[in-house]
Amino acid sequence: MAKKSSIHIKPCNIASSEAHNRRTPEYMRNIGDSKIYIVPELSADNEQWINPSFGNVGLQTHYDNIKRMVKEKTGRAMQEKERERKGKNGKIVKVAGCSPIREGVLLIKADTTLNDLRRFCDKCNQRWGITAMQIFIHKDEGHWLPGEPDANDKESFKIGERWFKPNYHAHIVFDWMNHDTGKSCKLNDDDMMEMQTLASEILLMERGQSKVETGKEHLERNDYILEKQKSELLRIDAVRRYKEFQVELAEQEVQEAEAKTQALRDETQQKEKQSEMLDKAINDKRSKLNKEKGNQLLGAVADWATGKSKALKGNIEVLKLDLAEAHEMIVDERKKMQEVITQFETYKVQSARQLDMAVRNIALQKNEEIDRLKKRISWQNHIISCLGYLLLRTHEIFRKAVNNIIHLAKDYWQQRFDAGQVTEVKNALNLFGDDKQSQQAAGDFLYFIAKQKGDFDSREQIKARREVDNVVDGHYDHSIMRGFSMRR
Repeated sequence: MAKKSSIHIKPCNIASSEAHNRRTPEYMRNIGDSKIYIVPELSADNEQWINPSFGNVGLQTHYDNIKRMVKEKTGRAMQEKERERKGKNGKIVKVAGCSPIREGVLLIKADTTLNDLRRFCDKCNQRWGITAMQIFIHKDEGHWLPGEPDANDKESFKIGERWFKPNYHAHIVFDWMNHDTGKSCKLNDDDMMEMQTLASEILLMERGQSKVETGKEHLERNDYILEKQKSELLRIDAVRRYKEFQVELAEQEVQEAEAKTQALRDETQQKEKQSEMLDKAINDKRSKLNKEKGNQLLGAVADWATGKSKALKGNIEVLKLDLAEAHEMIVDERKKMQEVITQFETYKVQSARQLDMAVRNIALQKNEEIDRLKKRISWQNHIISCLGYLLLRTHEIFRKAVNNIIHLAKDYWQQRFDAGQVTEVKNALNLFGDDKQSQQAAGDFLYFIAKQKGDFDSREQIKARREVDNVVDGHYDHSIMRGFSMRR
């Protein structure tokens, strides 16, 4: 089943947002192992992007800056708290306080990238004027399954001895203000539905239904995890109760057979007692008749009593045969019940083996694929390095562009290209073509050669990568036309 896109936006909790999104050490110590369902060993896969236009400041500082901006632009203090006012009809109306910083939680796929989310944020900025300040991709949250996942579940994977269902999502922190007017951006329900459609188109996901369409309220992360676990527990419990029902049926049949056997035992004991009592009566009668009526009468009575005793003893033999049959029925039922239990245990063992084998095969295939890709990438990097070396030796325009990138990255105080450097970089990009795809490929090539030649550290890589992308995306074009460097 295709995963559906969904976005939920609410006022940003400045006090806790950054700690949660950045996974600060203090936050990780305080959450506990079972409260938030974060797997620390998966946190290395998380990604983040901070908008350099706002500087490297905390959300509280940015909030205070917005308050000053609103005061300067409108002449009035920003209304932070909910208030009441009288409407035209005389009724009291509650007016919500301003939420200048808002946070959106967006469901994503496992292969969604920061570039995909930045394109979504750029479209939101063009359409509604809201600006993304921070983007965080979280791949370490989810919930533990009580057992093995369904066959259709392609996302869950095993960590140690337990199965984990990931909840891939992103947190986007927006500046919701128009800094030209000092007023907040106004988005209605139709705008939010359009935003959800935009997310599904850019992230190539099936569009989910908004709460306007379904009437359902958005579940917070912990409530969503609990709902998912509850449904999984219900499925496992249904299978368990079916197996227990089969065992109960077998036990009930055994109990019924044992009850029949006990009844036969009781009846046999009663018949035996009757036979003993009759034998005693016969002996007493025989003694009495011998004394009173002589041997003839005694013989007649003895013959009658003996026949009656034989009949009772015949009944006892029949009951003993019935008892033996009942014992055989009990043995058969117990064998059947044991076969059911044995088959169930065998099925569990076979399923576990098949699953382990499938996991190992997939892991081997993935490792082989990774090795092939590493070799291919290594060979491609070698070819690119050779081509770059050749161009550096033979082409002046290409060499100037690479040197300008290295100079910018190494100069601690220079944060942006000047107009001359931009021109030389664009001349080098035009060597490879003037369409967007060629320009992007050329930008990647220039950055790669500059990084190798300049031996950049991590800070220099980020700086060079950012400014080359700005040239490729045309962010410098308007600034060059105006005659000064681009403001960030």
